[in-house]
Amino acid sequence: MLDVITSRKNEWVRYAAKLASSAEFRRSEGLFILEGARLCADAADSGIVIQTLFYTEQAAQRYKPYLERIMPLAAHRCFIAPHVAELLAETKTTQGIFCVCQKRPGTVGLEDLPAKGHLLAVENLQDPGNMGAVLRTAEALGLAGVLLAGTCCDVYSPKVLRASMGAVFRLPFRFVESLAGAAPVLRNRGFALYTAVPDRTAKPVTELSFEKPVIIAVGNEGNGLDADTVAAWDQAVTIPMRGRAESLNAAASAAILMWEMMRI
Repeated sequence: MLDVITSRKNEWVRYAAKLASSAEFRRSEGLFILEGARLCADAADSGIVIQTLFYTEQAAQRYKPYLERIMPLAAHRCFIAPHVAELLAETKTTQGIFCVCQKRPGTVGLEDLPAKGHLLAVENLQDPGNMGAVLRTAEALGLAGVLLAGTCCDVYSPKVLRASMGAVFRLPFRFVESLAGAAPVLRNRGFALYTAVPDRTAKPVTELSFEKPVIIAVGNEGNGLDADTVAAWDQAVTIPMRGRAESLNAAASAAILMWEMMRI
């Protein structure tokens, strides 16, 4: 059944708009919202459960191949007026396609974490663009997953979802309260634990061996890693830099570190 919505006050529309604006509401409902033809189709192709599809007449004409991949999997479909699409949009020029989706089953804790492959850990990473870029790079390079620790931004926020280019739909990730507290469990699992720091006296990451399972932790954009994490993990490492800059953007640092982990 197809509903036609012309009012911004429609309950389905207001519900979807709240999912876009509130991380707390996303957590309580177990849902998130996507915007854009390609991203919504990618979610459908990746097995994400689509609860509601919203789309405009222009979208039906311009993005028909994408909609054909989404529609069969959408439990509820809504045809919306352009001014309704503008309410839902997070982008300046919307394509007029939105999906309300169920979150993937979240994994909290490390009890069943297999000791294989290499992981990245991010601690208190706040910028959605950085978070999305980290997840996108981790998937592209083939990491086994990402650990999210502390007060990281919501991986299901619209900005993270766009920046990750669908990585959130597929990349394994786990939530842990504290990297320092997780150190004994991770070490017992067989992981070597490294912390990335902007310190020229730390061991260059280019000199590390990645033959056994490894986790490298990257910290907050402004403050880096917590001192407790650096103290609890095995060794501090750094990215060799010949220029005058003292540090790199968190996403750029993570990309270099992940490349070093996976290049052999």
